[in-house]
Amino acid sequence: MNAKQSSAASRRDFIKGTAAVGGALAAASFMGRAYAAGGDTIRVGWIGCGGRGTGAASQALLADKNIKLVAVGDTFKDRLDEHLAALKDDMEKKAAKAKDSFDPKSKFDCPPERQFVGFDAYKKVIDAGVDVVVLTTPPHFRPEHLKYAVAQGKHVFAEKPVAVDGPGIRSVAETCAEARKKKLSIVSGLCWRYDTEGTGALAKHLHDGGVGQIQAVHSSYLTGGLWHFPRKESWSDMEYQMRNWLYFTWLSGDHIVEQNVHNLDRVAWYLGEYPSKCYSLGGRQSRTEPEFGHIFDHFATCFEFPSGAKCFNYCRQQPGSDPQNGDWIYGTKGTAIWNWGKAEVKGERPAAFNGNLNNAYQYEHDVLMASIRKGEPVDNSEYMINSTMMGIFGRMAAYSGKILTWKQAMESQEDLSPKAYDMSAKLDFPAVAKPGLTKFS
Repeated sequence: MNAKQSSAASRRDFIKGTAAVGGALAAASFMGRAYAAGGDTIRVGWIGCGGRGTGAASQALLADKNIKLVAVGDTFKDRLDEHLAALKDDMEKKAAKAKDSFDPKSKFDCPPERQFVGFDAYKKVIDAGVDVVVLTTPPHFRPEHLKYAVAQGKHVFAEKPVAVDGPGIRSVAETCAEARKKKLSIVSGLCWRYDTEGTGALAKHLHDGGVGQIQAVHSSYLTGGLWHFPRKESWSDMEYQMRNWLYFTWLSGDHIVEQNVHNLDRVAWYLGEYPSKCYSLGGRQSRTEPEFGHIFDHFATCFEFPSGAKCFNYCRQQPGSDPQNGDWIYGTKGTAIWNWGKAEVKGERPAAFNGNLNNAYQYEHDVLMASIRKGEPVDNSEYMINSTMMGIFGRMAAYSGKILTWKQAMESQEDLSPKAYDMSAKLDFPAVAKPGLTKFS
């Protein structure tokens, strides 16, 4: 896919994508039975040790009976040690509860010599004889890690989002085009795409005209506060920012990208297209202290789509505030409400759908490993790239205070990368964006 192409994806392509996920899930179920007796071992490399990464690695190891973690890497040794131990503990607990019990130790062949630390750990993991890599570092690193993995012929699970700026998006698009040529699977961590009984069924109902022509969507991802690590005297600027990566746009993309991307992806799925224009507002009201970096704690964004539909998207991370995660879809013949995988449709064609997020987390890995077994690659790149771009689009509009087009966003030259990846480097503390004064580039 060329990142500079027109914004709109056809409804037919979206329906095809929906059907492909359903078909892939059916294949995963079949392949699980077909390969129950085993086969060649699938060798997994895990890059980026944290809470979500531990969950993704666990789900990867449970997705096939003959699969092992053979290499792991992180920038920090303490994080690697802590989360590798947590992963082993998780495997023991799940083995004890499994209907078909397994030896949790059989899932690991990851001796100290294949545990790598540092900025180049990703290359060492990928070069350690793995078949598939689980990429769960802070999002800034996804484009480069994905590029190297595909260059080395590896299948990939890429946690969301997949970039934090325009150059990163264009890099990922080029890499995914190369992956298609090499027939490599790229599976995205946008897990709602694999919630077939809830979100997927709702999307299909909408594509089939379940509420008529969609005119507007209201989507909210409102949460409280998240973790923070107090600075130690021994930490350099680089180490401090990386350990608190959520709060620095160059690492996370801001929470409109890092967390809210799930909502934006669902909206694009419902509508069958990507926005042509957006404007946004945001700022810092409750997380104003320096330990929260320079990101905003709230955004309110209007996305305008080629069909004429609009999405009003709200996201917030403010301690002590009430949570809400839902979508309200308004059409000419009915309305639909989505709430954590459960959906209800009212109007001329009423319906109800009940999904399960935990299954979705596991399914995406089941599909990936089944695709490797069968030699039929899965390609989630279209939506993982464009839904990530929607978040970047909204952030740039909010930071600058400008009304932006999709073309402008896709062609943005703003590169958030540091000058060098050096743990001893002194980094400037980024200024908080001031809408109307911060320049779009």
